[in-house]
Amino acid sequence: MNGSSGLSWRMIREAVTRISGRVNQTPVLTSETLNRLAGASLFFKCENFQKTGAFKARGATNAIFALSAEDANRGVVTHSSGNHAAAVARAATLRGVPSHIIMPDNSVAAKVESVKRYGGKVIFCSPTQAAREGETARIIAETGAVLVHAYDDLHVMAGQATTGTELLDEIEDLDIILCPVGGGGHLSGISVAAKTIKPSIKVFGVEPAGADDAARSFAKGEIIPSVNPQTIADGLRSSLGERPFREIQRDTDGIVTVSEDAIVMAMRQIWEIMKIIVEPSAAVAYAAILEEKLPVEGRKVGIVLTGGNLDLDKLPWA
Repeated sequence: MNGSSGLSWRMIREAVTRISGRVNQTPVLTSETLNRLAGASLFFKCENFQKTGAFKARGATNAIFALSAEDANRGVVTHSSGNHAAAVARAATLRGVPSHIIMPDNSVAAKVESVKRYGGKVIFCSPTQAAREGETARIIAETGAVLVHAYDDLHVMAGQATTGTELLDEIEDLDIILCPVGGGGHLSGISVAAKTIKPSIKVFGVEPAGADDAARSFAKGEIIPSVNPQTIADGLRSSLGERPFREIQRDTDGIVTVSEDAIVMAMRQIWEIMKIIVEPSAAVAYAAILEEKLPVEGRKVGIVLTGGNLDLDKLPWA
């Protein structure tokens, strides 16, 4: 959908306008208890209260509403087993165009049903990247549908960036933003937005130690693909996209990793103390605070809670 140029501030501002009224402006919550434990002022950007239950609604909505009428009428296609699938289905239905959602045949039943509720046509495939991409190519060849990639797309990245613009509109004097990183669309968008609004701010990605391709890629300066990632944070098992990685290299200050135990502990503290539901992937940024991966004492820290979609029958502490 995009050329080779990078993510611009103009694209982000256009995304803010384009998705206004079509997605939620999510709240920023605080907790005196968690502030005291961290020795810092923590501001949680709650994308678990977003449409479809995750930040993915921002990027999918921006990308689909940015299409020309001619392209949109061809329909859209994506491959995803999770939050992006539902986000594309919802945005396509809002625009009144068909959506073809390629999902692995081992996808969680609740997520498949969510896609169907939002009006997406589900096409199952084998649970491999090659099968997902092959089936997507087949749908494009047969229908002419436009691909809306989960993260390696500038319009998707611009939509995800609006998480950062909202957070800094509300808390202008933040010192640091922590954001989970999987494919990199969210982190890259937030990094570009935050550095444009406040160049002195520090932005860090956080990922599971068992799926640390982003940290290794950032350190080496080239993408190191994810191979057999092992983490409870299922939304962070993707390899970095080429477009997001370019922006992350330029505007992100670093990427730290956290243990599985810290992810579970972070998730449980957020549930028990803040009384809100977040999925494991969303707890990863706060896990960096628990494991003291960065010096935050006395600082104002924005923590992005990316979503709240999970199987309640398989909680990690059950």
